[in-house]
Amino acid sequence: MTLQSPIDWTAIGEAELADAIALRRAIHADPEIGLHCPRTADKIKAALAGLPLEIRDGTSTTGFVAILRGGRDNGRTVLLRGDHDALPMQEETGLPFASQVPGAMHACGHDSHTAMLVGAARALCARKDDLPGTIVFMFQPGEEGHHGARFMIEDGLLADPAPEAAFALHISPNMPAGVFVSRPGPLLASTDAINITIRGAGAHAAMPQDGLDPIPVACEIVTALSTFVARQIAVTDPAVLSITKITAGSAYNIVPDEVQMLGTLRTLSNATRVKAKDGLARIVEHVSAAHGCTGHLRIDEGYPVTQNDPRAVALIRDIAVRMGGDGGYVTMPAPMMGGEDFSYVLREIPGAMAFVGVAPEGTDPRTNPPLHNTKMTIDESVMAKGVAMHCALADAFLNDGFD
Repeated sequence: MTLQSPIDWTAIGEAELADAIALRRAIHADPEIGLHCPRTADKIKAALAGLPLEIRDGTSTTGFVAILRGGRDNGRTVLLRGDHDALPMQEETGLPFASQVPGAMHACGHDSHTAMLVGAARALCARKDDLPGTIVFMFQPGEEGHHGARFMIEDGLLADPAPEAAFALHISPNMPAGVFVSRPGPLLASTDAINITIRGAGAHAAMPQDGLDPIPVACEIVTALSTFVARQIAVTDPAVLSITKITAGSAYNIVPDEVQMLGTLRTLSNATRVKAKDGLARIVEHVSAAHGCTGHLRIDEGYPVTQNDPRAVALIRDIAVRMGGDGGYVTMPAPMMGGEDFSYVLREIPGAMAFVGVAPEGTDPRTNPPLHNTKMTIDESVMAKGVAMHCALADAFLNDGFD
């Protein structure tokens, strides 16, 4: 793919950096959690005020889209997403603009995602007359486990105009500053929550034969689940199953009535996801029954696999190399087993997500506090490259599609 745009998006990204930093810090200091982030939405809309954008608000969340219709309409529409909810964590960075909200922190970079997208919207609006198509800027709450993208889709915010391509960026403090990283195919895993209840019959611990002890049954189920994944799930299409919490009992001399277990199931394809769920249900039910207990499995379905379109990844790669040379892009060798609700968008629209490294200057990316850490920080100067990437992706796709 040869990119012919005469516009120097890198310089334009640098010109937007100061405003992007200011917005990022304002959002960072005042984080909100979940599907309803009204103060954050107001900050974003204030930063977009006066621009030639059509704002459409959601009904089930405070998410919204801002639509930019270019001066030359060739029928193409592209979507750019920025999420903006925070995590339920107490910040420990010591930054002068650290969170002022107890128990809430932007530890996953969503503040920077939003600031980069606002910077791109400002830059693209300034070139509205030359744009050959339409851009949908998606400002989304509720990414951190709240299915915000799914709700925005159900609200119809992505239906008119219907995008033909979709892109998102995600920062990483554990990747070198300014380097874009992605891969075709699965980038991130599906994420399902496991809830298991094993019911027996309580008894005195001195006479367990008078009851049905669910604790050894639960232990046997954990072992059986590990064996199932190791022996029945192909390593070429893997699953990660983790039991992360086991709760039972009230005293040293009482056999409890039941055991509660929590965990997570992550896969890289729908076929393995279905197979793993079926296997989990079978093991929980029948191992319990073999010992006279009853076992119940509830799976709270999480995000789908984040599936990148190879054409979209190629476009990201070519732009990154043009902006940063051969070292400006790195192909991720294997998917990560974390999840992302941009997967809902990519299930409907071909596109891709890429990571951009934001390791602070003078630090080792390998040992930096990672995402979802109370001490996570970023190199804010990298946001200029994020602005530029958003702009260049929109420009390239509107002009040439995936050709």
